[in-house]
Amino acid sequence: MAMAMNAVPSNTAHGNLDERIALLMQCKPLSEYEVKGLCEKAKEILMKESNVQPVKSPVTICGDIHGQFHDLAELFRIGGKCPDTNYLFMGDYVDRGYYSVETVTLLVALKVRYPQRITILRGNHESRQITQVYGFYDECLRKYSTANVWKIFTDLFDYFPLTALVESEIFCLHGGLSPSIETLDNIRNFDRVQEVPHDGAMCDLLWSDPDDRCGWGISPRGAGYTFGKDISEQFHHTNNLKLIARAHQLVMEGFNWSHDQKVVTIFSAPNYCYRCGNMASILEVDDSRDRTFIQFEPAPRGGEPDVTRRTPDYFL
Repeated sequence: MAMAMNAVPSNTAHGNLDERIALLMQCKPLSEYEVKGLCEKAKEILMKESNVQPVKSPVTICGDIHGQFHDLAELFRIGGKCPDTNYLFMGDYVDRGYYSVETVTLLVALKVRYPQRITILRGNHESRQITQVYGFYDECLRKYSTANVWKIFTDLFDYFPLTALVESEIFCLHGGLSPSIETLDNIRNFDRVQEVPHDGAMCDLLWSDPDDRCGWGISPRGAGYTFGKDISEQFHHTNNLKLIARAHQLVMEGFNWSHDQKVVTIFSAPNYCYRCGNMASILEVDDSRDRTFIQFEPAPRGGEPDVTRRTPDYFL
């Protein structure tokens, strides 16, 4: 059958996207026009994904990146390039670091190019309100002279899945549990295509933290909850899980166990904010579902501005 005059052969489309990914890997941003087209394609892919997106092993699970592009490149160097390695990122791609634009654009480009090889979840920083305070909005203005790219990306963030489930046993999300959620079906059944609310179940998934206490507690972040070991155990039992993997908190070794190794925090931004001195880590889950943590240090720096930002608010 003859190809329509305006149809683009898939290999040509992939070739163009490969060229853009190669450009992004050099930490060079795309044009506003290219960003718009990329995000339109990404939206088509993401809107088909579940609030609890199923993921197969082998897969490498990653925590916060926060615009530290050179450290993301180091992560790919250590963990393997996509699509040779399957990745699951648990949110917070933007804010804090100097290269939020290049970081989130690269991850979205990889999602469009290899939709079955990379999963990108939503973090609490993938929101309109937070990005206007912690850097992404200002970075878009600085690099594009308008807020259009910021709006394009924050509209896309509404479509990011909230959680993922690796081989039906590792529950992955940015923040933590919610008193409004007992089962994974509770998560599957609500509408995620919205700005992150100030409270409620969707907010809790992106903001909550494990705690050494029992039961539920008030979060010092001002959003979400703290949840104790008993809460994790009940959620594991109800949903037949083996592990809850989450991000959202700076941990000095790059990963940190809690709740008798039922919950693990993974943080993938080494030397967070270019001053915290922490290691970063990723979690590899192989074909046999065995787990291996890989820690890494910051990538060699070059050409980055002097750090003049205020000391970070660790609660965000």
